[in-house]
Amino acid sequence: MNKVMSNKWVITIYILPALLLVGVLIFIPLLLSGYYGLMDWNGISAMEFIGLENYSTAIQDVKFWESAWHSLLLALFSTLSLVGYLAISVILASRIKGSDLLRKIYLVPMLLSSVAIAQLWIKVFNPTNGMLNSVLMTIGFENPPAWLAEPSIVLFAIFVPILWQYAGFYILIYYAALKNIPETIIEAARIDGATPLQIAFRIKVPLIMTVIKVTIVLAIVGSLKYFDLIYVMTGGGPNGASEVMASYMYKLAFSSNDFGYGSAIGFLLLIITLIVTIIIRKATATKEEIQY
Repeated sequence: MNKVMSNKWVITIYILPALLLVGVLIFIPLLLSGYYGLMDWNGISAMEFIGLENYSTAIQDVKFWESAWHSLLLALFSTLSLVGYLAISVILASRIKGSDLLRKIYLVPMLLSSVAIAQLWIKVFNPTNGMLNSVLMTIGFENPPAWLAEPSIVLFAIFVPILWQYAGFYILIYYAALKNIPETIIEAARIDGATPLQIAFRIKVPLIMTVIKVTIVLAIVGSLKYFDLIYVMTGGGPNGASEVMASYMYKLAFSSNDFGYGSAIGFLLLIITLIVTIIIRKATATKEEIQY
């Protein structure tokens, strides 16, 4: 019994620094964000307690719900893109010629900063001399759109570099999971006459379903709190057409100096993310996980 207690103390001592770090860097700022959301504060002068007024205002704020819808759209597109990433990973894991080189190429966007990626795609989307419009005019389009200036298409134009930025990350995860499948299982399926498609969809994908569920949660949560590339490329414009929750929160706090309302938006972003995560976890849970 003393040995068991001793082991518990040793474990506690080892994990205590990590717990303190998580508390200082994550939980305390989250609690402070919720607290500041109860205040009328410009970040400099004294705070004035106004209760739930900021949260009530946010619920009635049309711009907030528009930015929330844009974030949910990004989450939807990010989740759908996982199908393409998974297909690429299955092909790369099948020992095709040049798979090592292709895997390294897909990882290149991960090595670039978001600012560099944003500047690169701003050049690509340039309406006068950008690469995309140059190609479109070459193949016959006389008046290609100004991708980052038209409210009806700017949001979907920005989704392209975002999905490109994280392609290598998810491909690497799926590739590693597929490589961990025992080769004996694949060989047995081939002996039984299974085709490559049957092996991919009836053996490989089910065996890495746990990893797929994790990537779905990562894609959704990452999309809901996404900020940097959108802010650099458009700043949420034109006229809020590409605004997401994180960029709207940033503008309120640091451009309008309304730290109280901005903190309330940030705390609501946390709540929405938690709710969506719980729903996804429940929707993708197996019977065994539900019973557990």
